[in-house]
Order: sequence, then structure tokens, then C-alpha cells
Amino acid sequence: MSEWIAHGKVRARLIEGGVEIAIDGITTQARYYKQLVYEFFRKEFDIRPRYGEFEVELRMEYIGEAPRLDLDNLAKALLDALKGHVFVDDSQIARLLCERFAGERERISVRAVRRATST
Repeated sequence: MSEWIAHGKVRARLIEGGVEIAIDGITTQARYYKQLVYEFFRKEFDIRPRYGEFEVELRMEYIGEAPRLDLDNLAKALLDALKGHVFVDDSQIARLLCERFAGERERISVRAVRRATST
């Protein structure tokens, strides 16, 4: 795994077959994340999009009461932000796992990994 590259609330690193992203803090506006992550990739974390199928795991960790943020809207916003950077198009996503859980801090984690091809 490579070193984390961070700017503001977003940090990312390359992992085997893909990328791992962490976003500090939670807001109820899913569209906020689309622009935040898109700009991070455009300015700070320049990678080439890959072809093939991807598996994406999205985890929202919160403190206290669960935020009123729809996971499906959050997933759509983040996938749109990663399109053209991690993968060419979000139609390449073959598996998507979204979950939220009470934790020790408020953050969102995303792992997008290219699926191994079977021979």
C-alpha cells in the first residue's frame, strides 16, 4: 500500500488493485461529497481510470444517533465523483456494499478494487 495523500477532509492511497479513500466528518447533504471528492482527485490525487469490473465498499461511521443521510444517495454521489478517476464509468461496478454503523469518529470510507479476472 502506498502513503496517504491528504488535503482538507479527504485522504486517499493506492492499494492493490484500486484505491482507498477516507473522508472526515458527516453532513446530511450527499451532493456535498461529490464535489469534495471530485476536486480532491482532480487536484491532489491524479490517477488514470481503469477498465474492468470493480467491487466498491462504502462505510459510514458515526457518533451518537444515526445521521439522516440516505446511503443510496451517498453511494451515487461518491461513485459519480470517482468516475473518470478510479474507473471509466460507474457501470463497471459489479458489487457494491454500503453500510453505516456507530463508531469512534464520524467518517466515510470507500474502497474501490478491481475484480480479479477468472481464467
